[in-house]
Amino acid sequence: MTTDHRDAIDFAHEPVGRLFRRMLLPTLIGMLSIVVLNLTDGAFIGHGAGSEALAAINIAAPIFNILAAIALMFGVGCSVVASIHLSRGKRKAANINVTQALIGSVLLALVVSVLILTHLGDTCRLFGSNERLVPLASSYLRWIALAEPLITLDVVGRFLVRLDGSPRFASACAVVASGLNIVLDYLFIFPLGWGLEGAAIATSISFSLTALAQVAYLVWWPRTFRLYRLRLTRKSLWLTLRNLGYQVRMGASAMLGEMAICGSTVVGNFVFIRYLGEDGVAAYGVACYCLPVIYMMASAIVQSAQPIVSFAYGAAHGVRLRESRRLMLRWATAAGAALSLAMWWGAPLITRLFLPTSAPAYALSAAGLPYYALSILPVTLCVVLIGYMQSVEQAARATIYTLLRGFVIIVPAFLLLPPLIGTLGIWLAPAVAETLTLLIMAAAVLWRRRVQHDKGGQF
Repeated sequence: MTTDHRDAIDFAHEPVGRLFRRMLLPTLIGMLSIVVLNLTDGAFIGHGAGSEALAAINIAAPIFNILAAIALMFGVGCSVVASIHLSRGKRKAANINVTQALIGSVLLALVVSVLILTHLGDTCRLFGSNERLVPLASSYLRWIALAEPLITLDVVGRFLVRLDGSPRFASACAVVASGLNIVLDYLFIFPLGWGLEGAAIATSISFSLTALAQVAYLVWWPRTFRLYRLRLTRKSLWLTLRNLGYQVRMGASAMLGEMAICGSTVVGNFVFIRYLGEDGVAAYGVACYCLPVIYMMASAIVQSAQPIVSFAYGAAHGVRLRESRRLMLRWATAAGAALSLAMWWGAPLITRLFLPTSAPAYALSAAGLPYYALSILPVTLCVVLIGYMQSVEQAARATIYTLLRGFVIIVPAFLLLPPLIGTLGIWLAPAVAETLTLLIMAAAVLWRRRVQHDKGGQF
């Protein structure tokens, strides 16, 4: 997977540490730009549209996570499959899978968008909204759903551009989208007074434009991939469905990981509104705005390592696999610990970014965030370990652990802890769920090592 371009990336021979750093820096820059966007977006909404708008966007956020999950499923699945094909010299198969992923993801996103647009109010109620917040949440969701096919294309395209050996271009697209979104957020929310709806329009415009830029790259300037003209015969359609099914299987845990954010947010919304009312949902909204920061950091590690790991796995390079895994865990530990300490000590400052100190939700958030911070390190480690499993075609194990952390443990934690220890239990529920999942993963590794030798350096 090499070219004569001076920036070409050699996944087969370049030292793993150097290769990882080359992938990580632009990926991290792109992720951080989205983090800055996320925080700025929340600050503009909280101060420009009020705490009710912040609560409303926390209702719509899980729905947005579902839409993002579709894109991640195809992006991760296709990237893993295409990496393995390239490592085995099957370039045509890689090109076909790339093309199928782009078309399939956009079509599925279009179907989901239509369903949401035709049931806006019911969708918001399903995700925890009361009647007072339905109009606000619907106004935000409408514009996001309209642009969702292009937003999906942006996410999937970024995976493919990075795998094609152009992480800087993928990073530039993320930076441009974030910068444009921040500028439009300010214009639409403050001078024009469009409120929450303006924030949604800004997001839709920004990421639609960078989606088109990435499509242009894949059509006219790719290094490795070439979009393949698919046939419309019965056999070709059947093979397309088969390939998409395998990509979905490989990316299912990534989708479920995004759905895990959705699940914890939805259950948290219901529990917070039950115990603390709309102010509680707004306070929880601050934590939910910070959650993507944590996931972005973990995702930057996973997405930077994934082409390296999948290529080494396809080429049966056990030493490079083990080295990649150690790098991922070291970075995850350092990043998780740093973010946890930052939220623990900076809870009041973080809350002031989103809410005025006079708002009732401010005190709830400032008091609760330090306990929420306890979840950050186990979250980061869980996401990175699951990402490694995805990269080596261990889809079933990755899916099981994602279901554990995202649904099986978190829901009982949210429901059982508040009656036992009060509202503090709501803030601690994510930490309990993530820590238990990490302990189960560690126990599974120890058990496997007892019953068989470590084959090829894989978990």
